[in-house]
Amino acid sequence: CSCRMLSSTHAWLSPVPCCVLNSLFNSVFFLGKFNVLYLIADDLRPALGCYSDPVVKSPNIDQLASKSTVFFNAWAQQAVCGPSRTSFLTSRRPDTTKLYDFKSYWRVSAGNYTTLPQYFKTNGYTTLSVGKVFHPGIGESVCKDKDGTLHSNLLCPVNVSEMPLGTLPDLENTAEAIKLLKSMRDTETPFFLAVGFYKPHIPFRIPQEYLKLYPIENMTLAPDPEVPKKLPDVAYNPWMDIRKREDVQALNISFPYGPIPKDFQLRIRQHYFASVSYVDAQVGKILQALDDLGLSENTIVVFTSDHGWSLGEHGEWAKYSNFDVATRVPLIVYGPGVTSPLPRPGEKTFSFVDVFESYEMRSMVELVDVFPTLAALAGLPLPRRCPSPSFKVQLCTEGYNLVRMLGRREWVTNHQAFAFSQYPRPSDTIQENSDLPDLADIRVMGYSVRSDIYRYTVWVGFDPVHFQANLTDIHAGELYVLTDDPGQDHNIFDEFTHGRVLLKLGIQPGWTESLKQHLIYFREEFKSKWTL
Repeated sequence: CSCRMLSSTHAWLSPVPCCVLNSLFNSVFFLGKFNVLYLIADDLRPALGCYSDPVVKSPNIDQLASKSTVFFNAWAQQAVCGPSRTSFLTSRRPDTTKLYDFKSYWRVSAGNYTTLPQYFKTNGYTTLSVGKVFHPGIGESVCKDKDGTLHSNLLCPVNVSEMPLGTLPDLENTAEAIKLLKSMRDTETPFFLAVGFYKPHIPFRIPQEYLKLYPIENMTLAPDPEVPKKLPDVAYNPWMDIRKREDVQALNISFPYGPIPKDFQLRIRQHYFASVSYVDAQVGKILQALDDLGLSENTIVVFTSDHGWSLGEHGEWAKYSNFDVATRVPLIVYGPGVTSPLPRPGEKTFSFVDVFESYEMRSMVELVDVFPTLAALAGLPLPRRCPSPSFKVQLCTEGYNLVRMLGRREWVTNHQAFAFSQYPRPSDTIQENSDLPDLADIRVMGYSVRSDIYRYTVWVGFDPVHFQANLTDIHAGELYVLTDDPGQDHNIFDEFTHGRVLLKLGIQPGWTESLKQHLIYFREEFKSKWTL
C-alpha cells in the first residue's frame, strides 16, 4: 500500500510502502534522530561480490549490502576526484559548481553552496570527518623502501611491520573513525561521520598479504583490451598518471595508444583487486565497532565511491572518461529498520568477516541524489530542487530523493530514467593533458547520458571563460546500444543521418534535457532503421 494521505505535509515520504513508513517513523520518534556514517572509497568501481563481480573478495561490504538497498546503476557526475566529490557533497553538477579540475575553488567561482555535512551541522548534528572526503586529501603519491628511498611506482605493496610506526593511512583512518564512534556513543547529539579511504587509488601501497588472495596465475585481462576502432580521439583517455610512474616508464610504452605488456596488465589488475579487499577489511572493522557500541540500530550507513576506474577496457586505465567503467560506482544505503529488520536483542547487525578465512536496485540513480536522500532518511527538511540557473541559491539539490526506493526487494525499472556525466578535454586530438586539463585549457566538453539501453555522449565546443558549452558545435559523438554491446565497444553514432536534428535539439534549455531528446530521436530512428 502507499501512504498518500501524508503527501501534502511530508512530500518526501510519498509514495512509501506502509511497512517502510512505520519502521522509519518508529526509528525517528522513539530512538531519536538517526546518526549518519558515510563511507567513501577512492577510485572504486563496483568490483564487489554484491555487484556480482566473480573475482573480488569483499565479505564485509557484501554483508552491509545484505542489510541494505544496493543501487546497481549509480553514476558519478565526473570521473575525477575533486569535481566528483564537490558535486555529490553539494548535490550540484559540475557545470553548476564550475569545477572541472583541481585548481579552482567552487565557493569563489560558482557560489557559496551549502554542503552535505554543513546541512547536517545546521540541523543540530555533530559533524566529524576522517581521511579523504573533500579533495584534496592527504594522499600517498610515493612508495618508500625500508632504507627511506622514495619511488613513484605504481605497484608497491608493503610489509606494514616495516613501515614507520607500523601503519598505513587507511589503517590510521579506520582506527580514528572507531575512536570517534566511541566518543559519540554516550552523547545525546546525533552525529554525521564521513570516512574517506585513500584506496584503491594508485599507487597500490597496501599490505602485501592481500596479494595472496589473487594469485597472478588466476588473473585475466579485460574482456575488451583493444581501443575501439570507431572511438573518437577526443573520447580517449591516455592514462598519463599511469605512464608517469617509474615502473611503467621502464616499459617504454608509446604515446598515446601503446598498450601495456600483458603480464604487467595482469599485475595491475591483481593489485587493484587486492586494494579493494584491503578497503573491505577497513569497512568491516568500522561496521563491527558500530555494532559493538550499540549504534547500528540508529545509524544510517552509506557506502560509495567518487567514480570508477578502467582496468584495461578499451585500452584505457584509470578514470578520466565517460565510459561506464569510469563513471559507474557502488552505492549501498543501510537504513535501520527500513532496508532490513532491526536485530533481536543480543544479535549483531554487522559482524566482521575475515577475508582470509572466508538484492539489487536497477533504476538509474546519481551521486547527486545522496544529499537529498540522506536528509530525508534522517528526518530533516528536504532541500528544494534547484532552479536554473542556481548560482545564487545556497541550498538546493540537482538530485532526487531515493527514500521511496529503499527497502523494496523488487523495483520495476523506470525506462525513462537517465543518469548524466561529463568530462572536459583540451582538444579534439589526444594530448598529454587530455586526462586532466586545467580550466583555461578546456575547449571541448563531453556530455554523456546513460539509460537502461543506451550510452550516448556528444562532444561539443566549450568556452572556459564563461563556463558555457555550445551544443550546436558538435565535434564528435558516441552511441552504444547496451543490449547488444554491454562493453561499449561498437560506436554506431555515425550510422545515422542526424545533422539537422542534433543542431535543432542543441537549442533545448540545458544539456541534460537536450541529451534526453537526442536519445528519444535515436531510439525512434533505430526502430525504423532496423525494425526492432
